[in-house]
Amino acid sequence: MAESVSVDMEVLLLARKEHHIRTGCGSVSVIVCGDQNKPPLITYPDVALNYLSCFQGLFFCPEAASLLLHNFCIYHICPPGHEVSAVCPDDPIPSAEDLANQIIEVLNYFRLGAVMCMGASAGAYILSLFATKYRERVVGLILVSPLCKAPSWTEWFYNKMMSNLLYFYGVCGVLKECLLQRYFSKEVRGDAEFPESEIVQACRKLLDERKSINIFRFLQAINERPDITEGLKRLKCRTLIFVGDSSPFHSEAIHMTSKLDRRYTALVEVQGCGSMVTEEQPYAMLVPMENFLKGYGMYRPSYLSGSPKSPLSPSCISPELLSPESMGLKLKPIKTRV
Repeated sequence: MAESVSVDMEVLLLARKEHHIRTGCGSVSVIVCGDQNKPPLITYPDVALNYLSCFQGLFFCPEAASLLLHNFCIYHICPPGHEVSAVCPDDPIPSAEDLANQIIEVLNYFRLGAVMCMGASAGAYILSLFATKYRERVVGLILVSPLCKAPSWTEWFYNKMMSNLLYFYGVCGVLKECLLQRYFSKEVRGDAEFPESEIVQACRKLLDERKSINIFRFLQAINERPDITEGLKRLKCRTLIFVGDSSPFHSEAIHMTSKLDRRYTALVEVQGCGSMVTEEQPYAMLVPMENFLKGYGMYRPSYLSGSPKSPLSPSCISPELLSPESMGLKLKPIKTRV
């Protein structure tokens, strides 16, 4: 049965349709997966990634895929120029505000109302900015290693260095190493003694497909982002935040959690993991997401109701988070042990 479920999930994931939508800030690619009569979930990836390289690990976990595809139709929004076989756009370099405004045009194009949002790092920032601007269009946020403050001097300088590498040398080896350090923990990146993991090797190959100018444009927008901390204080939608304890954005995620309304917010720190929890330890997301979505009356199908292959166990998670009565009402910051 488990094997057939896995095949079914792969069929559903492959049964996708791409839409190219012209917005006031340029063209954007949206990949739609699933039944469009179901509630919408939109995703937004990190810099230099798209839905394949950022969320594939999560959606290819049978339990997570069944939970999400059973309850949602997925709309994967690609940052301009980050879709497969992207060309170099002629549009002006968009700002972070422009990218957030593109999302409302995407929702209107598909005639969507309020949506669930899932984003990673820079993508989490864009979705959070969108939520502060259009609060009535967001029912919940699932954020992975999110950003909310303006760049620190250290981050600004690091991003500027990557921008210069992109401008003068393209997607070179040094740039790929910088991005891989942004995404993954040292354990999976490998060293002289241990080879890098398969997920890092796959990501490295996918980065070869990116056009340097498109990464440069998204990186410029993120490096000039405004601080949205004050806007976060007014959010009332439920928010689930994941962050790896080896992520360069770990402190940023802690800061963001402290600014959100604690009645509606939960933090999951995944040990031994970098920023890209969706790829490095996707099973660590399953139990918290399942209990988070119970607050919306959403469940996994009964044929997958057995114990998930998650490295988490109920004893690792705050009892308050596991209580359906408290979902979205009294979620508390939690720390997982993998």
